[in-house]
Amino acid sequence: MEVGECIAFKTHSALIFHYKHKQNEENTKMGCMIMQYQSTRNPNTVVSSSQAILRGLAPDGGLFVPQSFPKADLQAWRNLSYPELAQEVLKGFLTDYDPEFLGTAARNTYGEAFGGKAGHLEKVHDGLYALELWHGPTCAFKDYALQLMPKLLVQAKKNLDCTETTRILVATSGDTGKAALAGYAGLEGIEVEVFYPNAGTSEIQRLQMATQQGNNVAVYAVNGNFDDAQTGVKQVFGDSSVAEELEKREIRLSSANSINWGRLAPQIVYYFYAYFRLAENGAVEWGKPVDFCVPTGNFGDILAGYYAKQMGLPIGKLVCASNRNNVLTDFIRTGTYDARRTFYKTTSPSMDILVSSNLERLLYHVTGDASKVAGWMAELAAEGKYTVDAETLAAIQKDFACGCADDAQSAEEIHTRYAADHYLCDPHTAVAFCVAESARTAAPMVVLSTASPFKFPRDVLKALGEQAPEGDFAAMDALASAAGCEAPRSLRVLKEMPVRFDRTIDPADIRTAALK
Repeated sequence: MEVGECIAFKTHSALIFHYKHKQNEENTKMGCMIMQYQSTRNPNTVVSSSQAILRGLAPDGGLFVPQSFPKADLQAWRNLSYPELAQEVLKGFLTDYDPEFLGTAARNTYGEAFGGKAGHLEKVHDGLYALELWHGPTCAFKDYALQLMPKLLVQAKKNLDCTETTRILVATSGDTGKAALAGYAGLEGIEVEVFYPNAGTSEIQRLQMATQQGNNVAVYAVNGNFDDAQTGVKQVFGDSSVAEELEKREIRLSSANSINWGRLAPQIVYYFYAYFRLAENGAVEWGKPVDFCVPTGNFGDILAGYYAKQMGLPIGKLVCASNRNNVLTDFIRTGTYDARRTFYKTTSPSMDILVSSNLERLLYHVTGDASKVAGWMAELAAEGKYTVDAETLAAIQKDFACGCADDAQSAEEIHTRYAADHYLCDPHTAVAFCVAESARTAAPMVVLSTASPFKFPRDVLKALGEQAPEGDFAAMDALASAAGCEAPRSLRVLKEMPVRFDRTIDPADIRTAALK
C-alpha cells in the first residue's frame, strides 16, 4: 500500500496538506504514474487523490481536476463484471490507493445493494436504450458514487494519517442528500449535514432524508431553492473563521456534492459498462461510437461521460438534457452562461438548478487556462453571467449537444414511452428521452435513467392519464397497480418510519448549522 506523510499547517482560510508520495510496488512494476489533481483556478494548488477527496473544494474556491487522463484498456476491460471494471477505472485515477482496497470496496459496494443490476441496460426500442441507474438502495443514480465514496473518504484519512473528525456539508436538489446520508450514516469520525430546498423536492425525497437513522447525521430544509442552499454551503467552505473555529475542535469540513472528485470518479464506470454491453449484444460494432443523453442540472453526471471519452471510450455526442431551468442549454448553444433568470420548480426537481458547479471543470479542460476560468467564475459571482470566447465554445460543441423539455413535454414522453414501448420512466428520464429524440444520429443512443418512477408517483400517474391520489404512498400503490410492478421496498417502508428532522432555516443560518 502506498505510504503517505500528512503534515498540516495553517495558511489563510484553509489547512493545506503536503503529501509525500512513495509509489507502491504494483504501480512501480506496471510503470504507472502518480495521478495528481489541481485547482481549476490555480495550477499551483496541486494535491493527491486522497487530498482531493478529503478536502472536496480547493482553498481558492476552485474544483480539483486530474492533471491527465489514464488510458482505458478497452479489450482487457470489455468482459469484466461491474465491480471488476470499477476497480480498473478507479486505479487509473486514485493512484495513492491500494488497488486491492479499491477492488474490495467495489465488490462490497456494487453487490447485494444493487440487486444484481449494477449498470443495468434496458432496450427501449431499436437504437434507443435506457441505462437504469436507480437499482441501488436509494433508487437514484447517486448511489453509484455515494455508496462507494464513504469508503474512499475513510481510506483517504488513513492514507494521510489524519485523525480529525470530518464534517460533510451537502447541498441537495433531491437525490444527493439521501444517498449521502445512507452512505455515511454510522461511520466513525464522520458527520453529515444535508441542506435541501424547502418544498423543492418530492414528498418521497423529503421523507427519505427526514427519516434517516444515525447519530452522525443532520438534515435541514432551507427557505429558497437549491442554488440558495448550494451558495450557502460554498460560502461556509470559503469562510476562514469557520475553518479556524472548527480546527480548534479538531473538525475539518468536506463535501459529498459532485464538487468532490470522489463523487465523479465512480460515475465514469457505467459509461464503459454500458458500451461493453451494447457491443456484447451486437447493438454497436466494436470501436464505433455511441451517443449518451443525460438529464443533468449540476453537470456532474454528464461530465463523467466526458472523462470516459477522454480515456478512449468511443462516445459520439454527450447530449445535455435540461428541464425548464435551461441555463445549460442556452450556454452550450450560445457560449453565454446567464443565471439571472426565473427559477422554476418542476416535476424533475433534481435538475432545478441555475448554477451548475461542474461546468467549471469542463471549462478548465477545454481551455487549460486556470486564470481564464477564475475570471469567468468571478464574473458569475459578481454579475450572474459570463461569456466564453468562440474557441472555447467550439471545443465544447465538438463533444456536447443539448436540448430542453418542460413539464408538459416530459409528461407526454412518459405516456408515449409507456404506450409505445411499455417502458415506465420518471420525469427526469423523460426529459432526457425528449431531448434524445431531437439529437439522434446514426449511432445508438443511451439515455441515462437517473431515478425510479416510484420516487415521483403522482406525476407519473398523471402523465399516464390515471387519477393520482393526493398522498405519495397511495399514489405509489396506484402506480404499481397500473404498471403491474411493485415499488421498491426502500420507498414503500418510508411511510412507517418516524420523521427525525423537520427544522427549516434560512440560507444565512447554514453557517450556524455548520458550526454546531
